[in-house]
Amino acid sequence: MKYYNPFMKRLIYPLIALIFITSCSKEKKSEKAAVKMQQFIKDIAAYARSYNPNFIIIPQNGEELIYNETDKSAGIYEDYVNTINGIGSEDIFYLGTQSIDPWRLDILREAKSKLKIMVSDYIALAADVPTFVQKANEEGFICFPRTSGNQGYTNLPDSAINDNTLPVSFLSQAQNYLYLINPESYASKEQFLTETDATNYDVMIIDLFFADSILNTTDLNRLKTKPNGNRRLVLSYINIGAAENWRYYWQDDWKLHHPCWLKKNYKGYEDEIWVKFWKKEWQDIIFGNNDSYIKKIIDADFDGAYLDNVEAYYFLHFE
Repeated sequence: MKYYNPFMKRLIYPLIALIFITSCSKEKKSEKAAVKMQQFIKDIAAYARSYNPNFIIIPQNGEELIYNETDKSAGIYEDYVNTINGIGSEDIFYLGTQSIDPWRLDILREAKSKLKIMVSDYIALAADVPTFVQKANEEGFICFPRTSGNQGYTNLPDSAINDNTLPVSFLSQAQNYLYLINPESYASKEQFLTETDATNYDVMIIDLFFADSILNTTDLNRLKTKPNGNRRLVLSYINIGAAENWRYYWQDDWKLHHPCWLKKNYKGYEDEIWVKFWKKEWQDIIFGNNDSYIKKIIDADFDGAYLDNVEAYYFLHFE
């Protein structure tokens, strides 16, 4: 599994705002790719909801996708906003130390009346967690603080932020969430299930797999109830913008540019490659058939999918 580097992705966002002073050709390519990403996400949602009309879709980062052609002056892209259920954002208030990202924060403020906003910041000092939580609460966001040693979403915190025992059947009801996609520290699937199930998190974001085994409907039914029997939501992480060389779909002879849609090395993540996500070969891996990743998520009975690396439209053309 990948280890999260909190400093890599944060560099993108001020740069996006400065695209207009860089290469015009790169800008145009990125704009076109952004429109393709919006359509990709809409197509994933439509496919999933043909099986489960209530299937939840949350893209992570790429906040500017809520606008037509990612241009704020062009207004909200209503069809896209009506497709997704929320936005996951990393490092809005903190990046180790307090470091507010005003450009993305303004987008989230505009989006929060229609979408659930979920922020996960890396906070180096545990003493800063209450300030982060307060800032998120004041904005009406739900939050997951990543403290030292948990940059890669590997650990189960001692308790949930805004602990809630009430039932949560819709994302709008959620007051907190768990983000734990790299469970290597657990000796067994049973230990992982037992410890996570004992919490009061309203939403869990976990991986489809534990080690090399797909979680099954029995596992999901267990996780979907809090200790008091009330409902919660369980979402599967999925990387839709970069290929990961440990996944079931990876073939031994694959490498950069082979196949041709394996486009660009992912700086900071040596086991991943940015993909031309609009290519049919990649999209067939992600959705639309019985062997696709989304279909496996559906078959396991997850409540939805948490889509990572949607900002591939930018990284394919800019550092």
